Amino acid sequence: MIKTKRWRNNQLELSNIYKSFKDNSKQLKKLCKPYYDIKNNMLQEFKLNEYSLHEDVIPIYKHYKTNIDSFTAQKIASRVWTALSDNLFGKGKTVHFKNKNNPLNSLEGKWNKSGIKYNIKTNQLIWNKLKIPIMLDINNQYEINCLSNKICFCRIKRKFVRGKYKYILQLVLEGIPPLKINKQTGEIKYHIGNGICGIDIGTQTLAICSDNNVKLLELAPNVQNIENKKRKIQRYMDRSKRATNPNNFNDNGTIKKGIKLKWNYSKKYMKAKNKLKELYRKQADIREQDHNIMVNEILNNCNIVHVEEMNYKGIQKRSKKTTINKNGKYNKKKRFGKSLANKAPSKFLTILQNKLKIRGGLYYEINTRKVKASQYNHLNQQYNKKKLSQRWNYINYQDKDIKIQRDLYSAYLIKNVNDDLKTINNDLCVIDFDNFIKLHDTEIVRLQSLNNLSSIGV
Repeated sequence: MIKTKRWRNNQLELSNIYKSFKDNSKQLKKLCKPYYDIKNNMLQEFKLNEYSLHEDVIPIYKHYKTNIDSFTAQKIASRVWTALSDNLFGKGKTVHFKNKNNPLNSLEGKWNKSGIKYNIKTNQLIWNKLKIPIMLDINNQYEINCLSNKICFCRIKRKFVRGKYKYILQLVLEGIPPLKINKQTGEIKYHIGNGICGIDIGTQTLAICSDNNVKLLELAPNVQNIENKKRKIQRYMDRSKRATNPNNFNDNGTIKKGIKLKWNYSKKYMKAKNKLKELYRKQADIREQDHNIMVNEILNNCNIVHVEEMNYKGIQKRSKKTTINKNGKYNKKKRFGKSLANKAPSKFLTILQNKLKIRGGLYYEINTRKVKASQYNHLNQQYNKKKLSQRWNYINYQDKDIKIQRDLYSAYLIKNVNDDLKTINNDLCVIDFDNFIKLHDTEIVRLQSLNNLSSIGV
């Protein structure tokens, strides 16, 4: 398809339109529509769409029909299409296939009437001829309130915990999740506050500014640095793999290419692999718990959140430029890959956005390039570029030289953006600034008593 002139010419025309009318969204949509129609028709012609994959999976799933029903097979095909579409439309580079060493860890149906289904009366998972009882807490009011909603479809998920697989049935329900209630008092947990909150999120830190609260926190503070443990396990696994598969490696230590290789793994190798899996699982659970606790604390103070747009995929990529330092050595091209993996700021924002929707709050992403909060000074209304290592802003206020932590000041400016989400409201900044300075100084005193990250600068 890509090699045809029709596809290439169509893509070229679309690219030219985007370049010419990128600032005029209405005109852009109108001009692009006929070219999108050609594109969709070609994808259908070459069977490169989701429904074509649903047809292709029919003769394949019949070999496994004892265990896999038709709807589950279609859902697997939909997941394949997600990977293919990412590859086709520029987001992904390669399609990764599942194998016996890296199998599927979840399966789901399309509805709760056939295939994988949950019977709420008998409290059983029913799938083909299987009938499995579900562990359900009948005294848990939250679970009872959840199950009063319509079940859209079921998902079976397996998780590797402490050397064993545990199986979980996930129910995807219609509607809004019910609010959690304190069993002892009967009151609603996690009340949402009132007001606007500005958030300046980094790779490892989170600056929060609301009317009554200014905080600079470490993201996922309980996540441990497991790099040393990981490195030891991975080095052992590599030595073991080379010892049990000597014929799969060249004399210089590289893996042979161009031929199909058969790999053998020792029992100790598999134990080490399971140990590595357990490390990753613990990290993920601790990280998610920390994120949820922090989001609940933020929502106690506000119901409207302003956040900067962030391209985390761009931040985690290695630098393209090759630079040399003063000693004549090449600088490392690494950027923020490990920090993002450990702290997961994007996951934090997803949790925040979801919880705001559930509780009736509002979530806005401001235009980072136009607001430029880290460069702006609302007192002289000027922009000054700063190095990433410069963690303090030095400002002359009321004939005094004061210093303000850079991330906290950015959060304050983000809080006071206009409704267009592209400009800062200078009048609001001037009115609230005295209150912000008091809260800022209180937070700095708190941080001075702690062992902080170097990026905080305190």
